[in-house]
Amino acid sequence: MFVDERIVTLFKRNAHHTLTYWSLFFSFGLSIAFLGPTIKDLQCQTKSTLSQITWVFFSQQFCLLIGSSVGGIFKRTLFSALSALLVSTLLISVIFAVIPWCTQVLTLAVAMAVSGLAMGVIDTIANIQLVSVYQKDSAVFLQALHFFIGFGALVSPLIADPFLSEHCGNSTGNVTELMHHFRNTLINSPVAEHNVTPSHGGEAAAAAGPGVHYAFWIMALINLPVPLAVLFLMYRERLIPCCPGAAPHLLDKDELAMENRQGARDAEAPQAGGHGNIFSCCQNDNLRGLPLSFFMIHILGGMVLFMSDGIVGAYAGFVFTYAVKPPISLAHKAAGYLPSIFWAAITAGRLLSIPLSYRFPVVRLLIFNLAGVIVTVLLLLILPNSRAMLYVGTCLCGLFLSSIFPCMLAYTEDILDYQGCATSVLVTSAGMGEMVMTVLVGSIIETKGSYSFLLCGVIIASLGLLLFLALLFFHRLHRNYLTGTTRKSAMVEEETPGASGSPAAEPNEEAQES
Repeated sequence: MFVDERIVTLFKRNAHHTLTYWSLFFSFGLSIAFLGPTIKDLQCQTKSTLSQITWVFFSQQFCLLIGSSVGGIFKRTLFSALSALLVSTLLISVIFAVIPWCTQVLTLAVAMAVSGLAMGVIDTIANIQLVSVYQKDSAVFLQALHFFIGFGALVSPLIADPFLSEHCGNSTGNVTELMHHFRNTLINSPVAEHNVTPSHGGEAAAAAGPGVHYAFWIMALINLPVPLAVLFLMYRERLIPCCPGAAPHLLDKDELAMENRQGARDAEAPQAGGHGNIFSCCQNDNLRGLPLSFFMIHILGGMVLFMSDGIVGAYAGFVFTYAVKPPISLAHKAAGYLPSIFWAAITAGRLLSIPLSYRFPVVRLLIFNLAGVIVTVLLLLILPNSRAMLYVGTCLCGLFLSSIFPCMLAYTEDILDYQGCATSVLVTSAGMGEMVMTVLVGSIIETKGSYSFLLCGVIIASLGLLLFLALLFFHRLHRNYLTGTTRKSAMVEEETPGASGSPAAEPNEEAQES
């Protein structure tokens, strides 16, 4: 078989949990990608400038970081974890539904902040729960989990595109940064014809409003099955007090053997602090006496994702801006396809990484992906006038960046034998990198020109690869530390019987002499 039967058995045993966590990341992707294509209509709705509406992006990313940092609090029991996921997914649907009534930038920023908190909680808990379920076999399932982010990020612009308006009373030159992903396929639809009707001033803004409102309401309805799936999982696990729940299914022969082996491993494994939120991890008493390599693995793993996710956020946010300026000077409509190509490549890359993560060690995949990002951006830097290379490079960047996060998560958790706080640290670091690098690269582009966009990409990707090589070094140190500790424990166990038996041997020798 292409996939090991043991992996299939594991999936069958945990299919309900796994499918539910995958659906949660579809909701995550749906929320993270809708702001880009709808920013012009939201600017019209709030009667704001482009610089003012960017605070909506910041509020979402900042609160996503906070949600990722504190999300591990809810992991202590399955009931608290699923309850937090249920509330978070419901909040996302509610936010989608109320966005049409947010007519001020402040109210829209508050709505996006609440959405960011919910997304952060989903990000942390879904990753932690899936790693806890599959542990050393989690790489394959994490790849599939993060595939659904890209899938949701693709669906969101597709839903919004038919309802986007072409004109707005508040339009400026900067508003052309709107990402019209698939407008040419829908231009003949009645909705599109209604939206492109010429209008001026307040009439244009009023005409734009109802159209895009439907897009948000559709996304709210599409997201509703996700909280229902979480609720059904709680029912199956008998976690709803008013409902007794269904009886657990009987295990077949393979699942029973797998369950017995897993139980034996759990009984032999030492108890650890587990995956809490990032603050409780820092205060964990179990961290005392651990070597420097243990902490450096957390720090360096987080820094690698700080860089890689920073590239994802910066590239998705500013590739349009780079493309419409010299030397490329693409038409705005043609440049609008670049973010969609990027997200499509990430989605395809994560799907492709599912079998690859099973066939190849994650270390090789990580080195290949990090090096691939550097080479791709270097080619874009060497060929700045090639439009074809920009499209190809965007696709390759998405493919190489797609699996770095799930591979890094599986790799660090495996190094630490699932006893550290790697998931919380990595998720928090990734969110922080996406927020910081987007702001940093945007400010550099504004002051130094569009050419600095690719230069920043090369520098960030190179730093990511160097940090990963440093992580490999500390992995070797940590492995040597664990090997030395095991040998010392074995030597102590061997010496203990000998030491206790030596005094008893002396009387026997004296008796023989007499």
